[in-house]
Amino acid sequence: MADTVQVRFETRMLIDGKLVDGQAGTFTNINPATEETLGEVADASKADMHRAIDAARRAFDETDWSTNHALRQRCLLQLQEALESEQEELREELILEVGCPRAITHGPQLDAPLADGLRYPAKLIDEYPWENSLGDAFVSVTGMNTTRRVWREPAGVVGAIVPWNFPFEVTIQKIGQALGTGCTVVLKPAPNTPYNATRLGRLIAEKTDIPPGVVNVVTASDHFVGEELTLSPKVDLISFTGSTVVGQRIMEKGAATMKRLFLELGGKSATIVLEDADFALGCMMGIAPCMHAGQGCANPTRLLLPRSRYDEGIEMLKGIYEGVAPGDPQDPATLCGPVISDKQRSRIRGYIDKGVEEGARLVVGGSEQPAGLDRGFFVKPTLFADVDNKMTIAQEEIFGPVLAVIPYTDEDDAVRIANDSPYGLAGNVMAGSIEHGLAVARRLRAGFLGINGAAGYGADTPFGGYKASGIGRQNGTAGFDQYTEIKSVAYPAG
Repeated sequence: MADTVQVRFETRMLIDGKLVDGQAGTFTNINPATEETLGEVADASKADMHRAIDAARRAFDETDWSTNHALRQRCLLQLQEALESEQEELREELILEVGCPRAITHGPQLDAPLADGLRYPAKLIDEYPWENSLGDAFVSVTGMNTTRRVWREPAGVVGAIVPWNFPFEVTIQKIGQALGTGCTVVLKPAPNTPYNATRLGRLIAEKTDIPPGVVNVVTASDHFVGEELTLSPKVDLISFTGSTVVGQRIMEKGAATMKRLFLELGGKSATIVLEDADFALGCMMGIAPCMHAGQGCANPTRLLLPRSRYDEGIEMLKGIYEGVAPGDPQDPATLCGPVISDKQRSRIRGYIDKGVEEGARLVVGGSEQPAGLDRGFFVKPTLFADVDNKMTIAQEEIFGPVLAVIPYTDEDDAVRIANDSPYGLAGNVMAGSIEHGLAVARRLRAGFLGINGAAGYGADTPFGGYKASGIGRQNGTAGFDQYTEIKSVAYPAG
């Protein structure tokens, strides 16, 4: 922890404008780098969750939050200022409870989403097409000249369910757009990373004019408490980021109440290094699974190399992976910190063993505890060569620092392999020219693609996937759209 920053953990939830304890008592928050206890946090019961849902329902139905654009904009900017006032505390908090490397907090874990996650939707409130005219027309059904308009209105109560890997980033993108459109929110953080969410709740209660019930933060150790959001008819939309398996359950359980859904799910993204690419730079892209120990849904965990230079590429990658050691996330030089829990570590090690069993060549790493790290949930950065795309380690999301390197014969074969996946979240193309890279990108079935190392991250950029990687998009006007309903209105032309 930085010597000059003292982190104050908020142990209470936010329900109906009040910071409260949980009816189920408390549960323990663990530092994944040390396995030490950080502290306790409120443990909600199902009754607590329903109090939060009722509060969000009242705030939407009985206040002017959904229609008062000026209030929403002011409140979002107040929350921005409040978060910035505790930015360095929040940075240390994320390192402690997420285990994310310090360097990454200066990017996607904190600084990047804080820069525009609230400012962009606050700005969009003024610019969004809340009302469009379709003009006048003679409608034969009524025999009238008719003026037709299309209104966009907030969807209602949003259940926002957040994962543990990039918790602040996901939270701020969800609540920024949900609140910007006029929805009310019940936020359910992952039990592994509750403190960044309870801090947000405290700041909302103490430093903003956000009315009671508009945002509720409910922490619970029991995942079935969060499922009440999916089951309740008082919740209009579920905004979920997490695994595909849980996303499928949300779809199933939400069907009874016809839930609107935004699901940002898993990925098994591929980087294609084309024959004409800068080959060394293409191989460097293989380090991506080491960042934050591979705990990123968009991380490219398959690397496709041309057979003509395959052995050369494996040697380059071997040198890269041998140079990456997992370590203390407090150290600014660390790229690969711990994974979130012992359960997750065991799961990743199982995949590594499965790769060996199925015939992939283990080049670097393995399922043993890294040397010199007796405590903490660490996994060795692991490089597999000679991977067949049908193998488990090429088809299933591992969510750990594991790279599968796959040879291809020609460009068509590379595209086929990249698309041969149940997922379609992201990917990269490394090419000799932008035009070549774009041509290949058009053939890939994925929602978020980068050419030659570029990434389009930002609050104005839609993010989401094809196939089993989800439904809908986070961010951009597309993200704003999904928190709204469409109402068509007609009246006699004057």
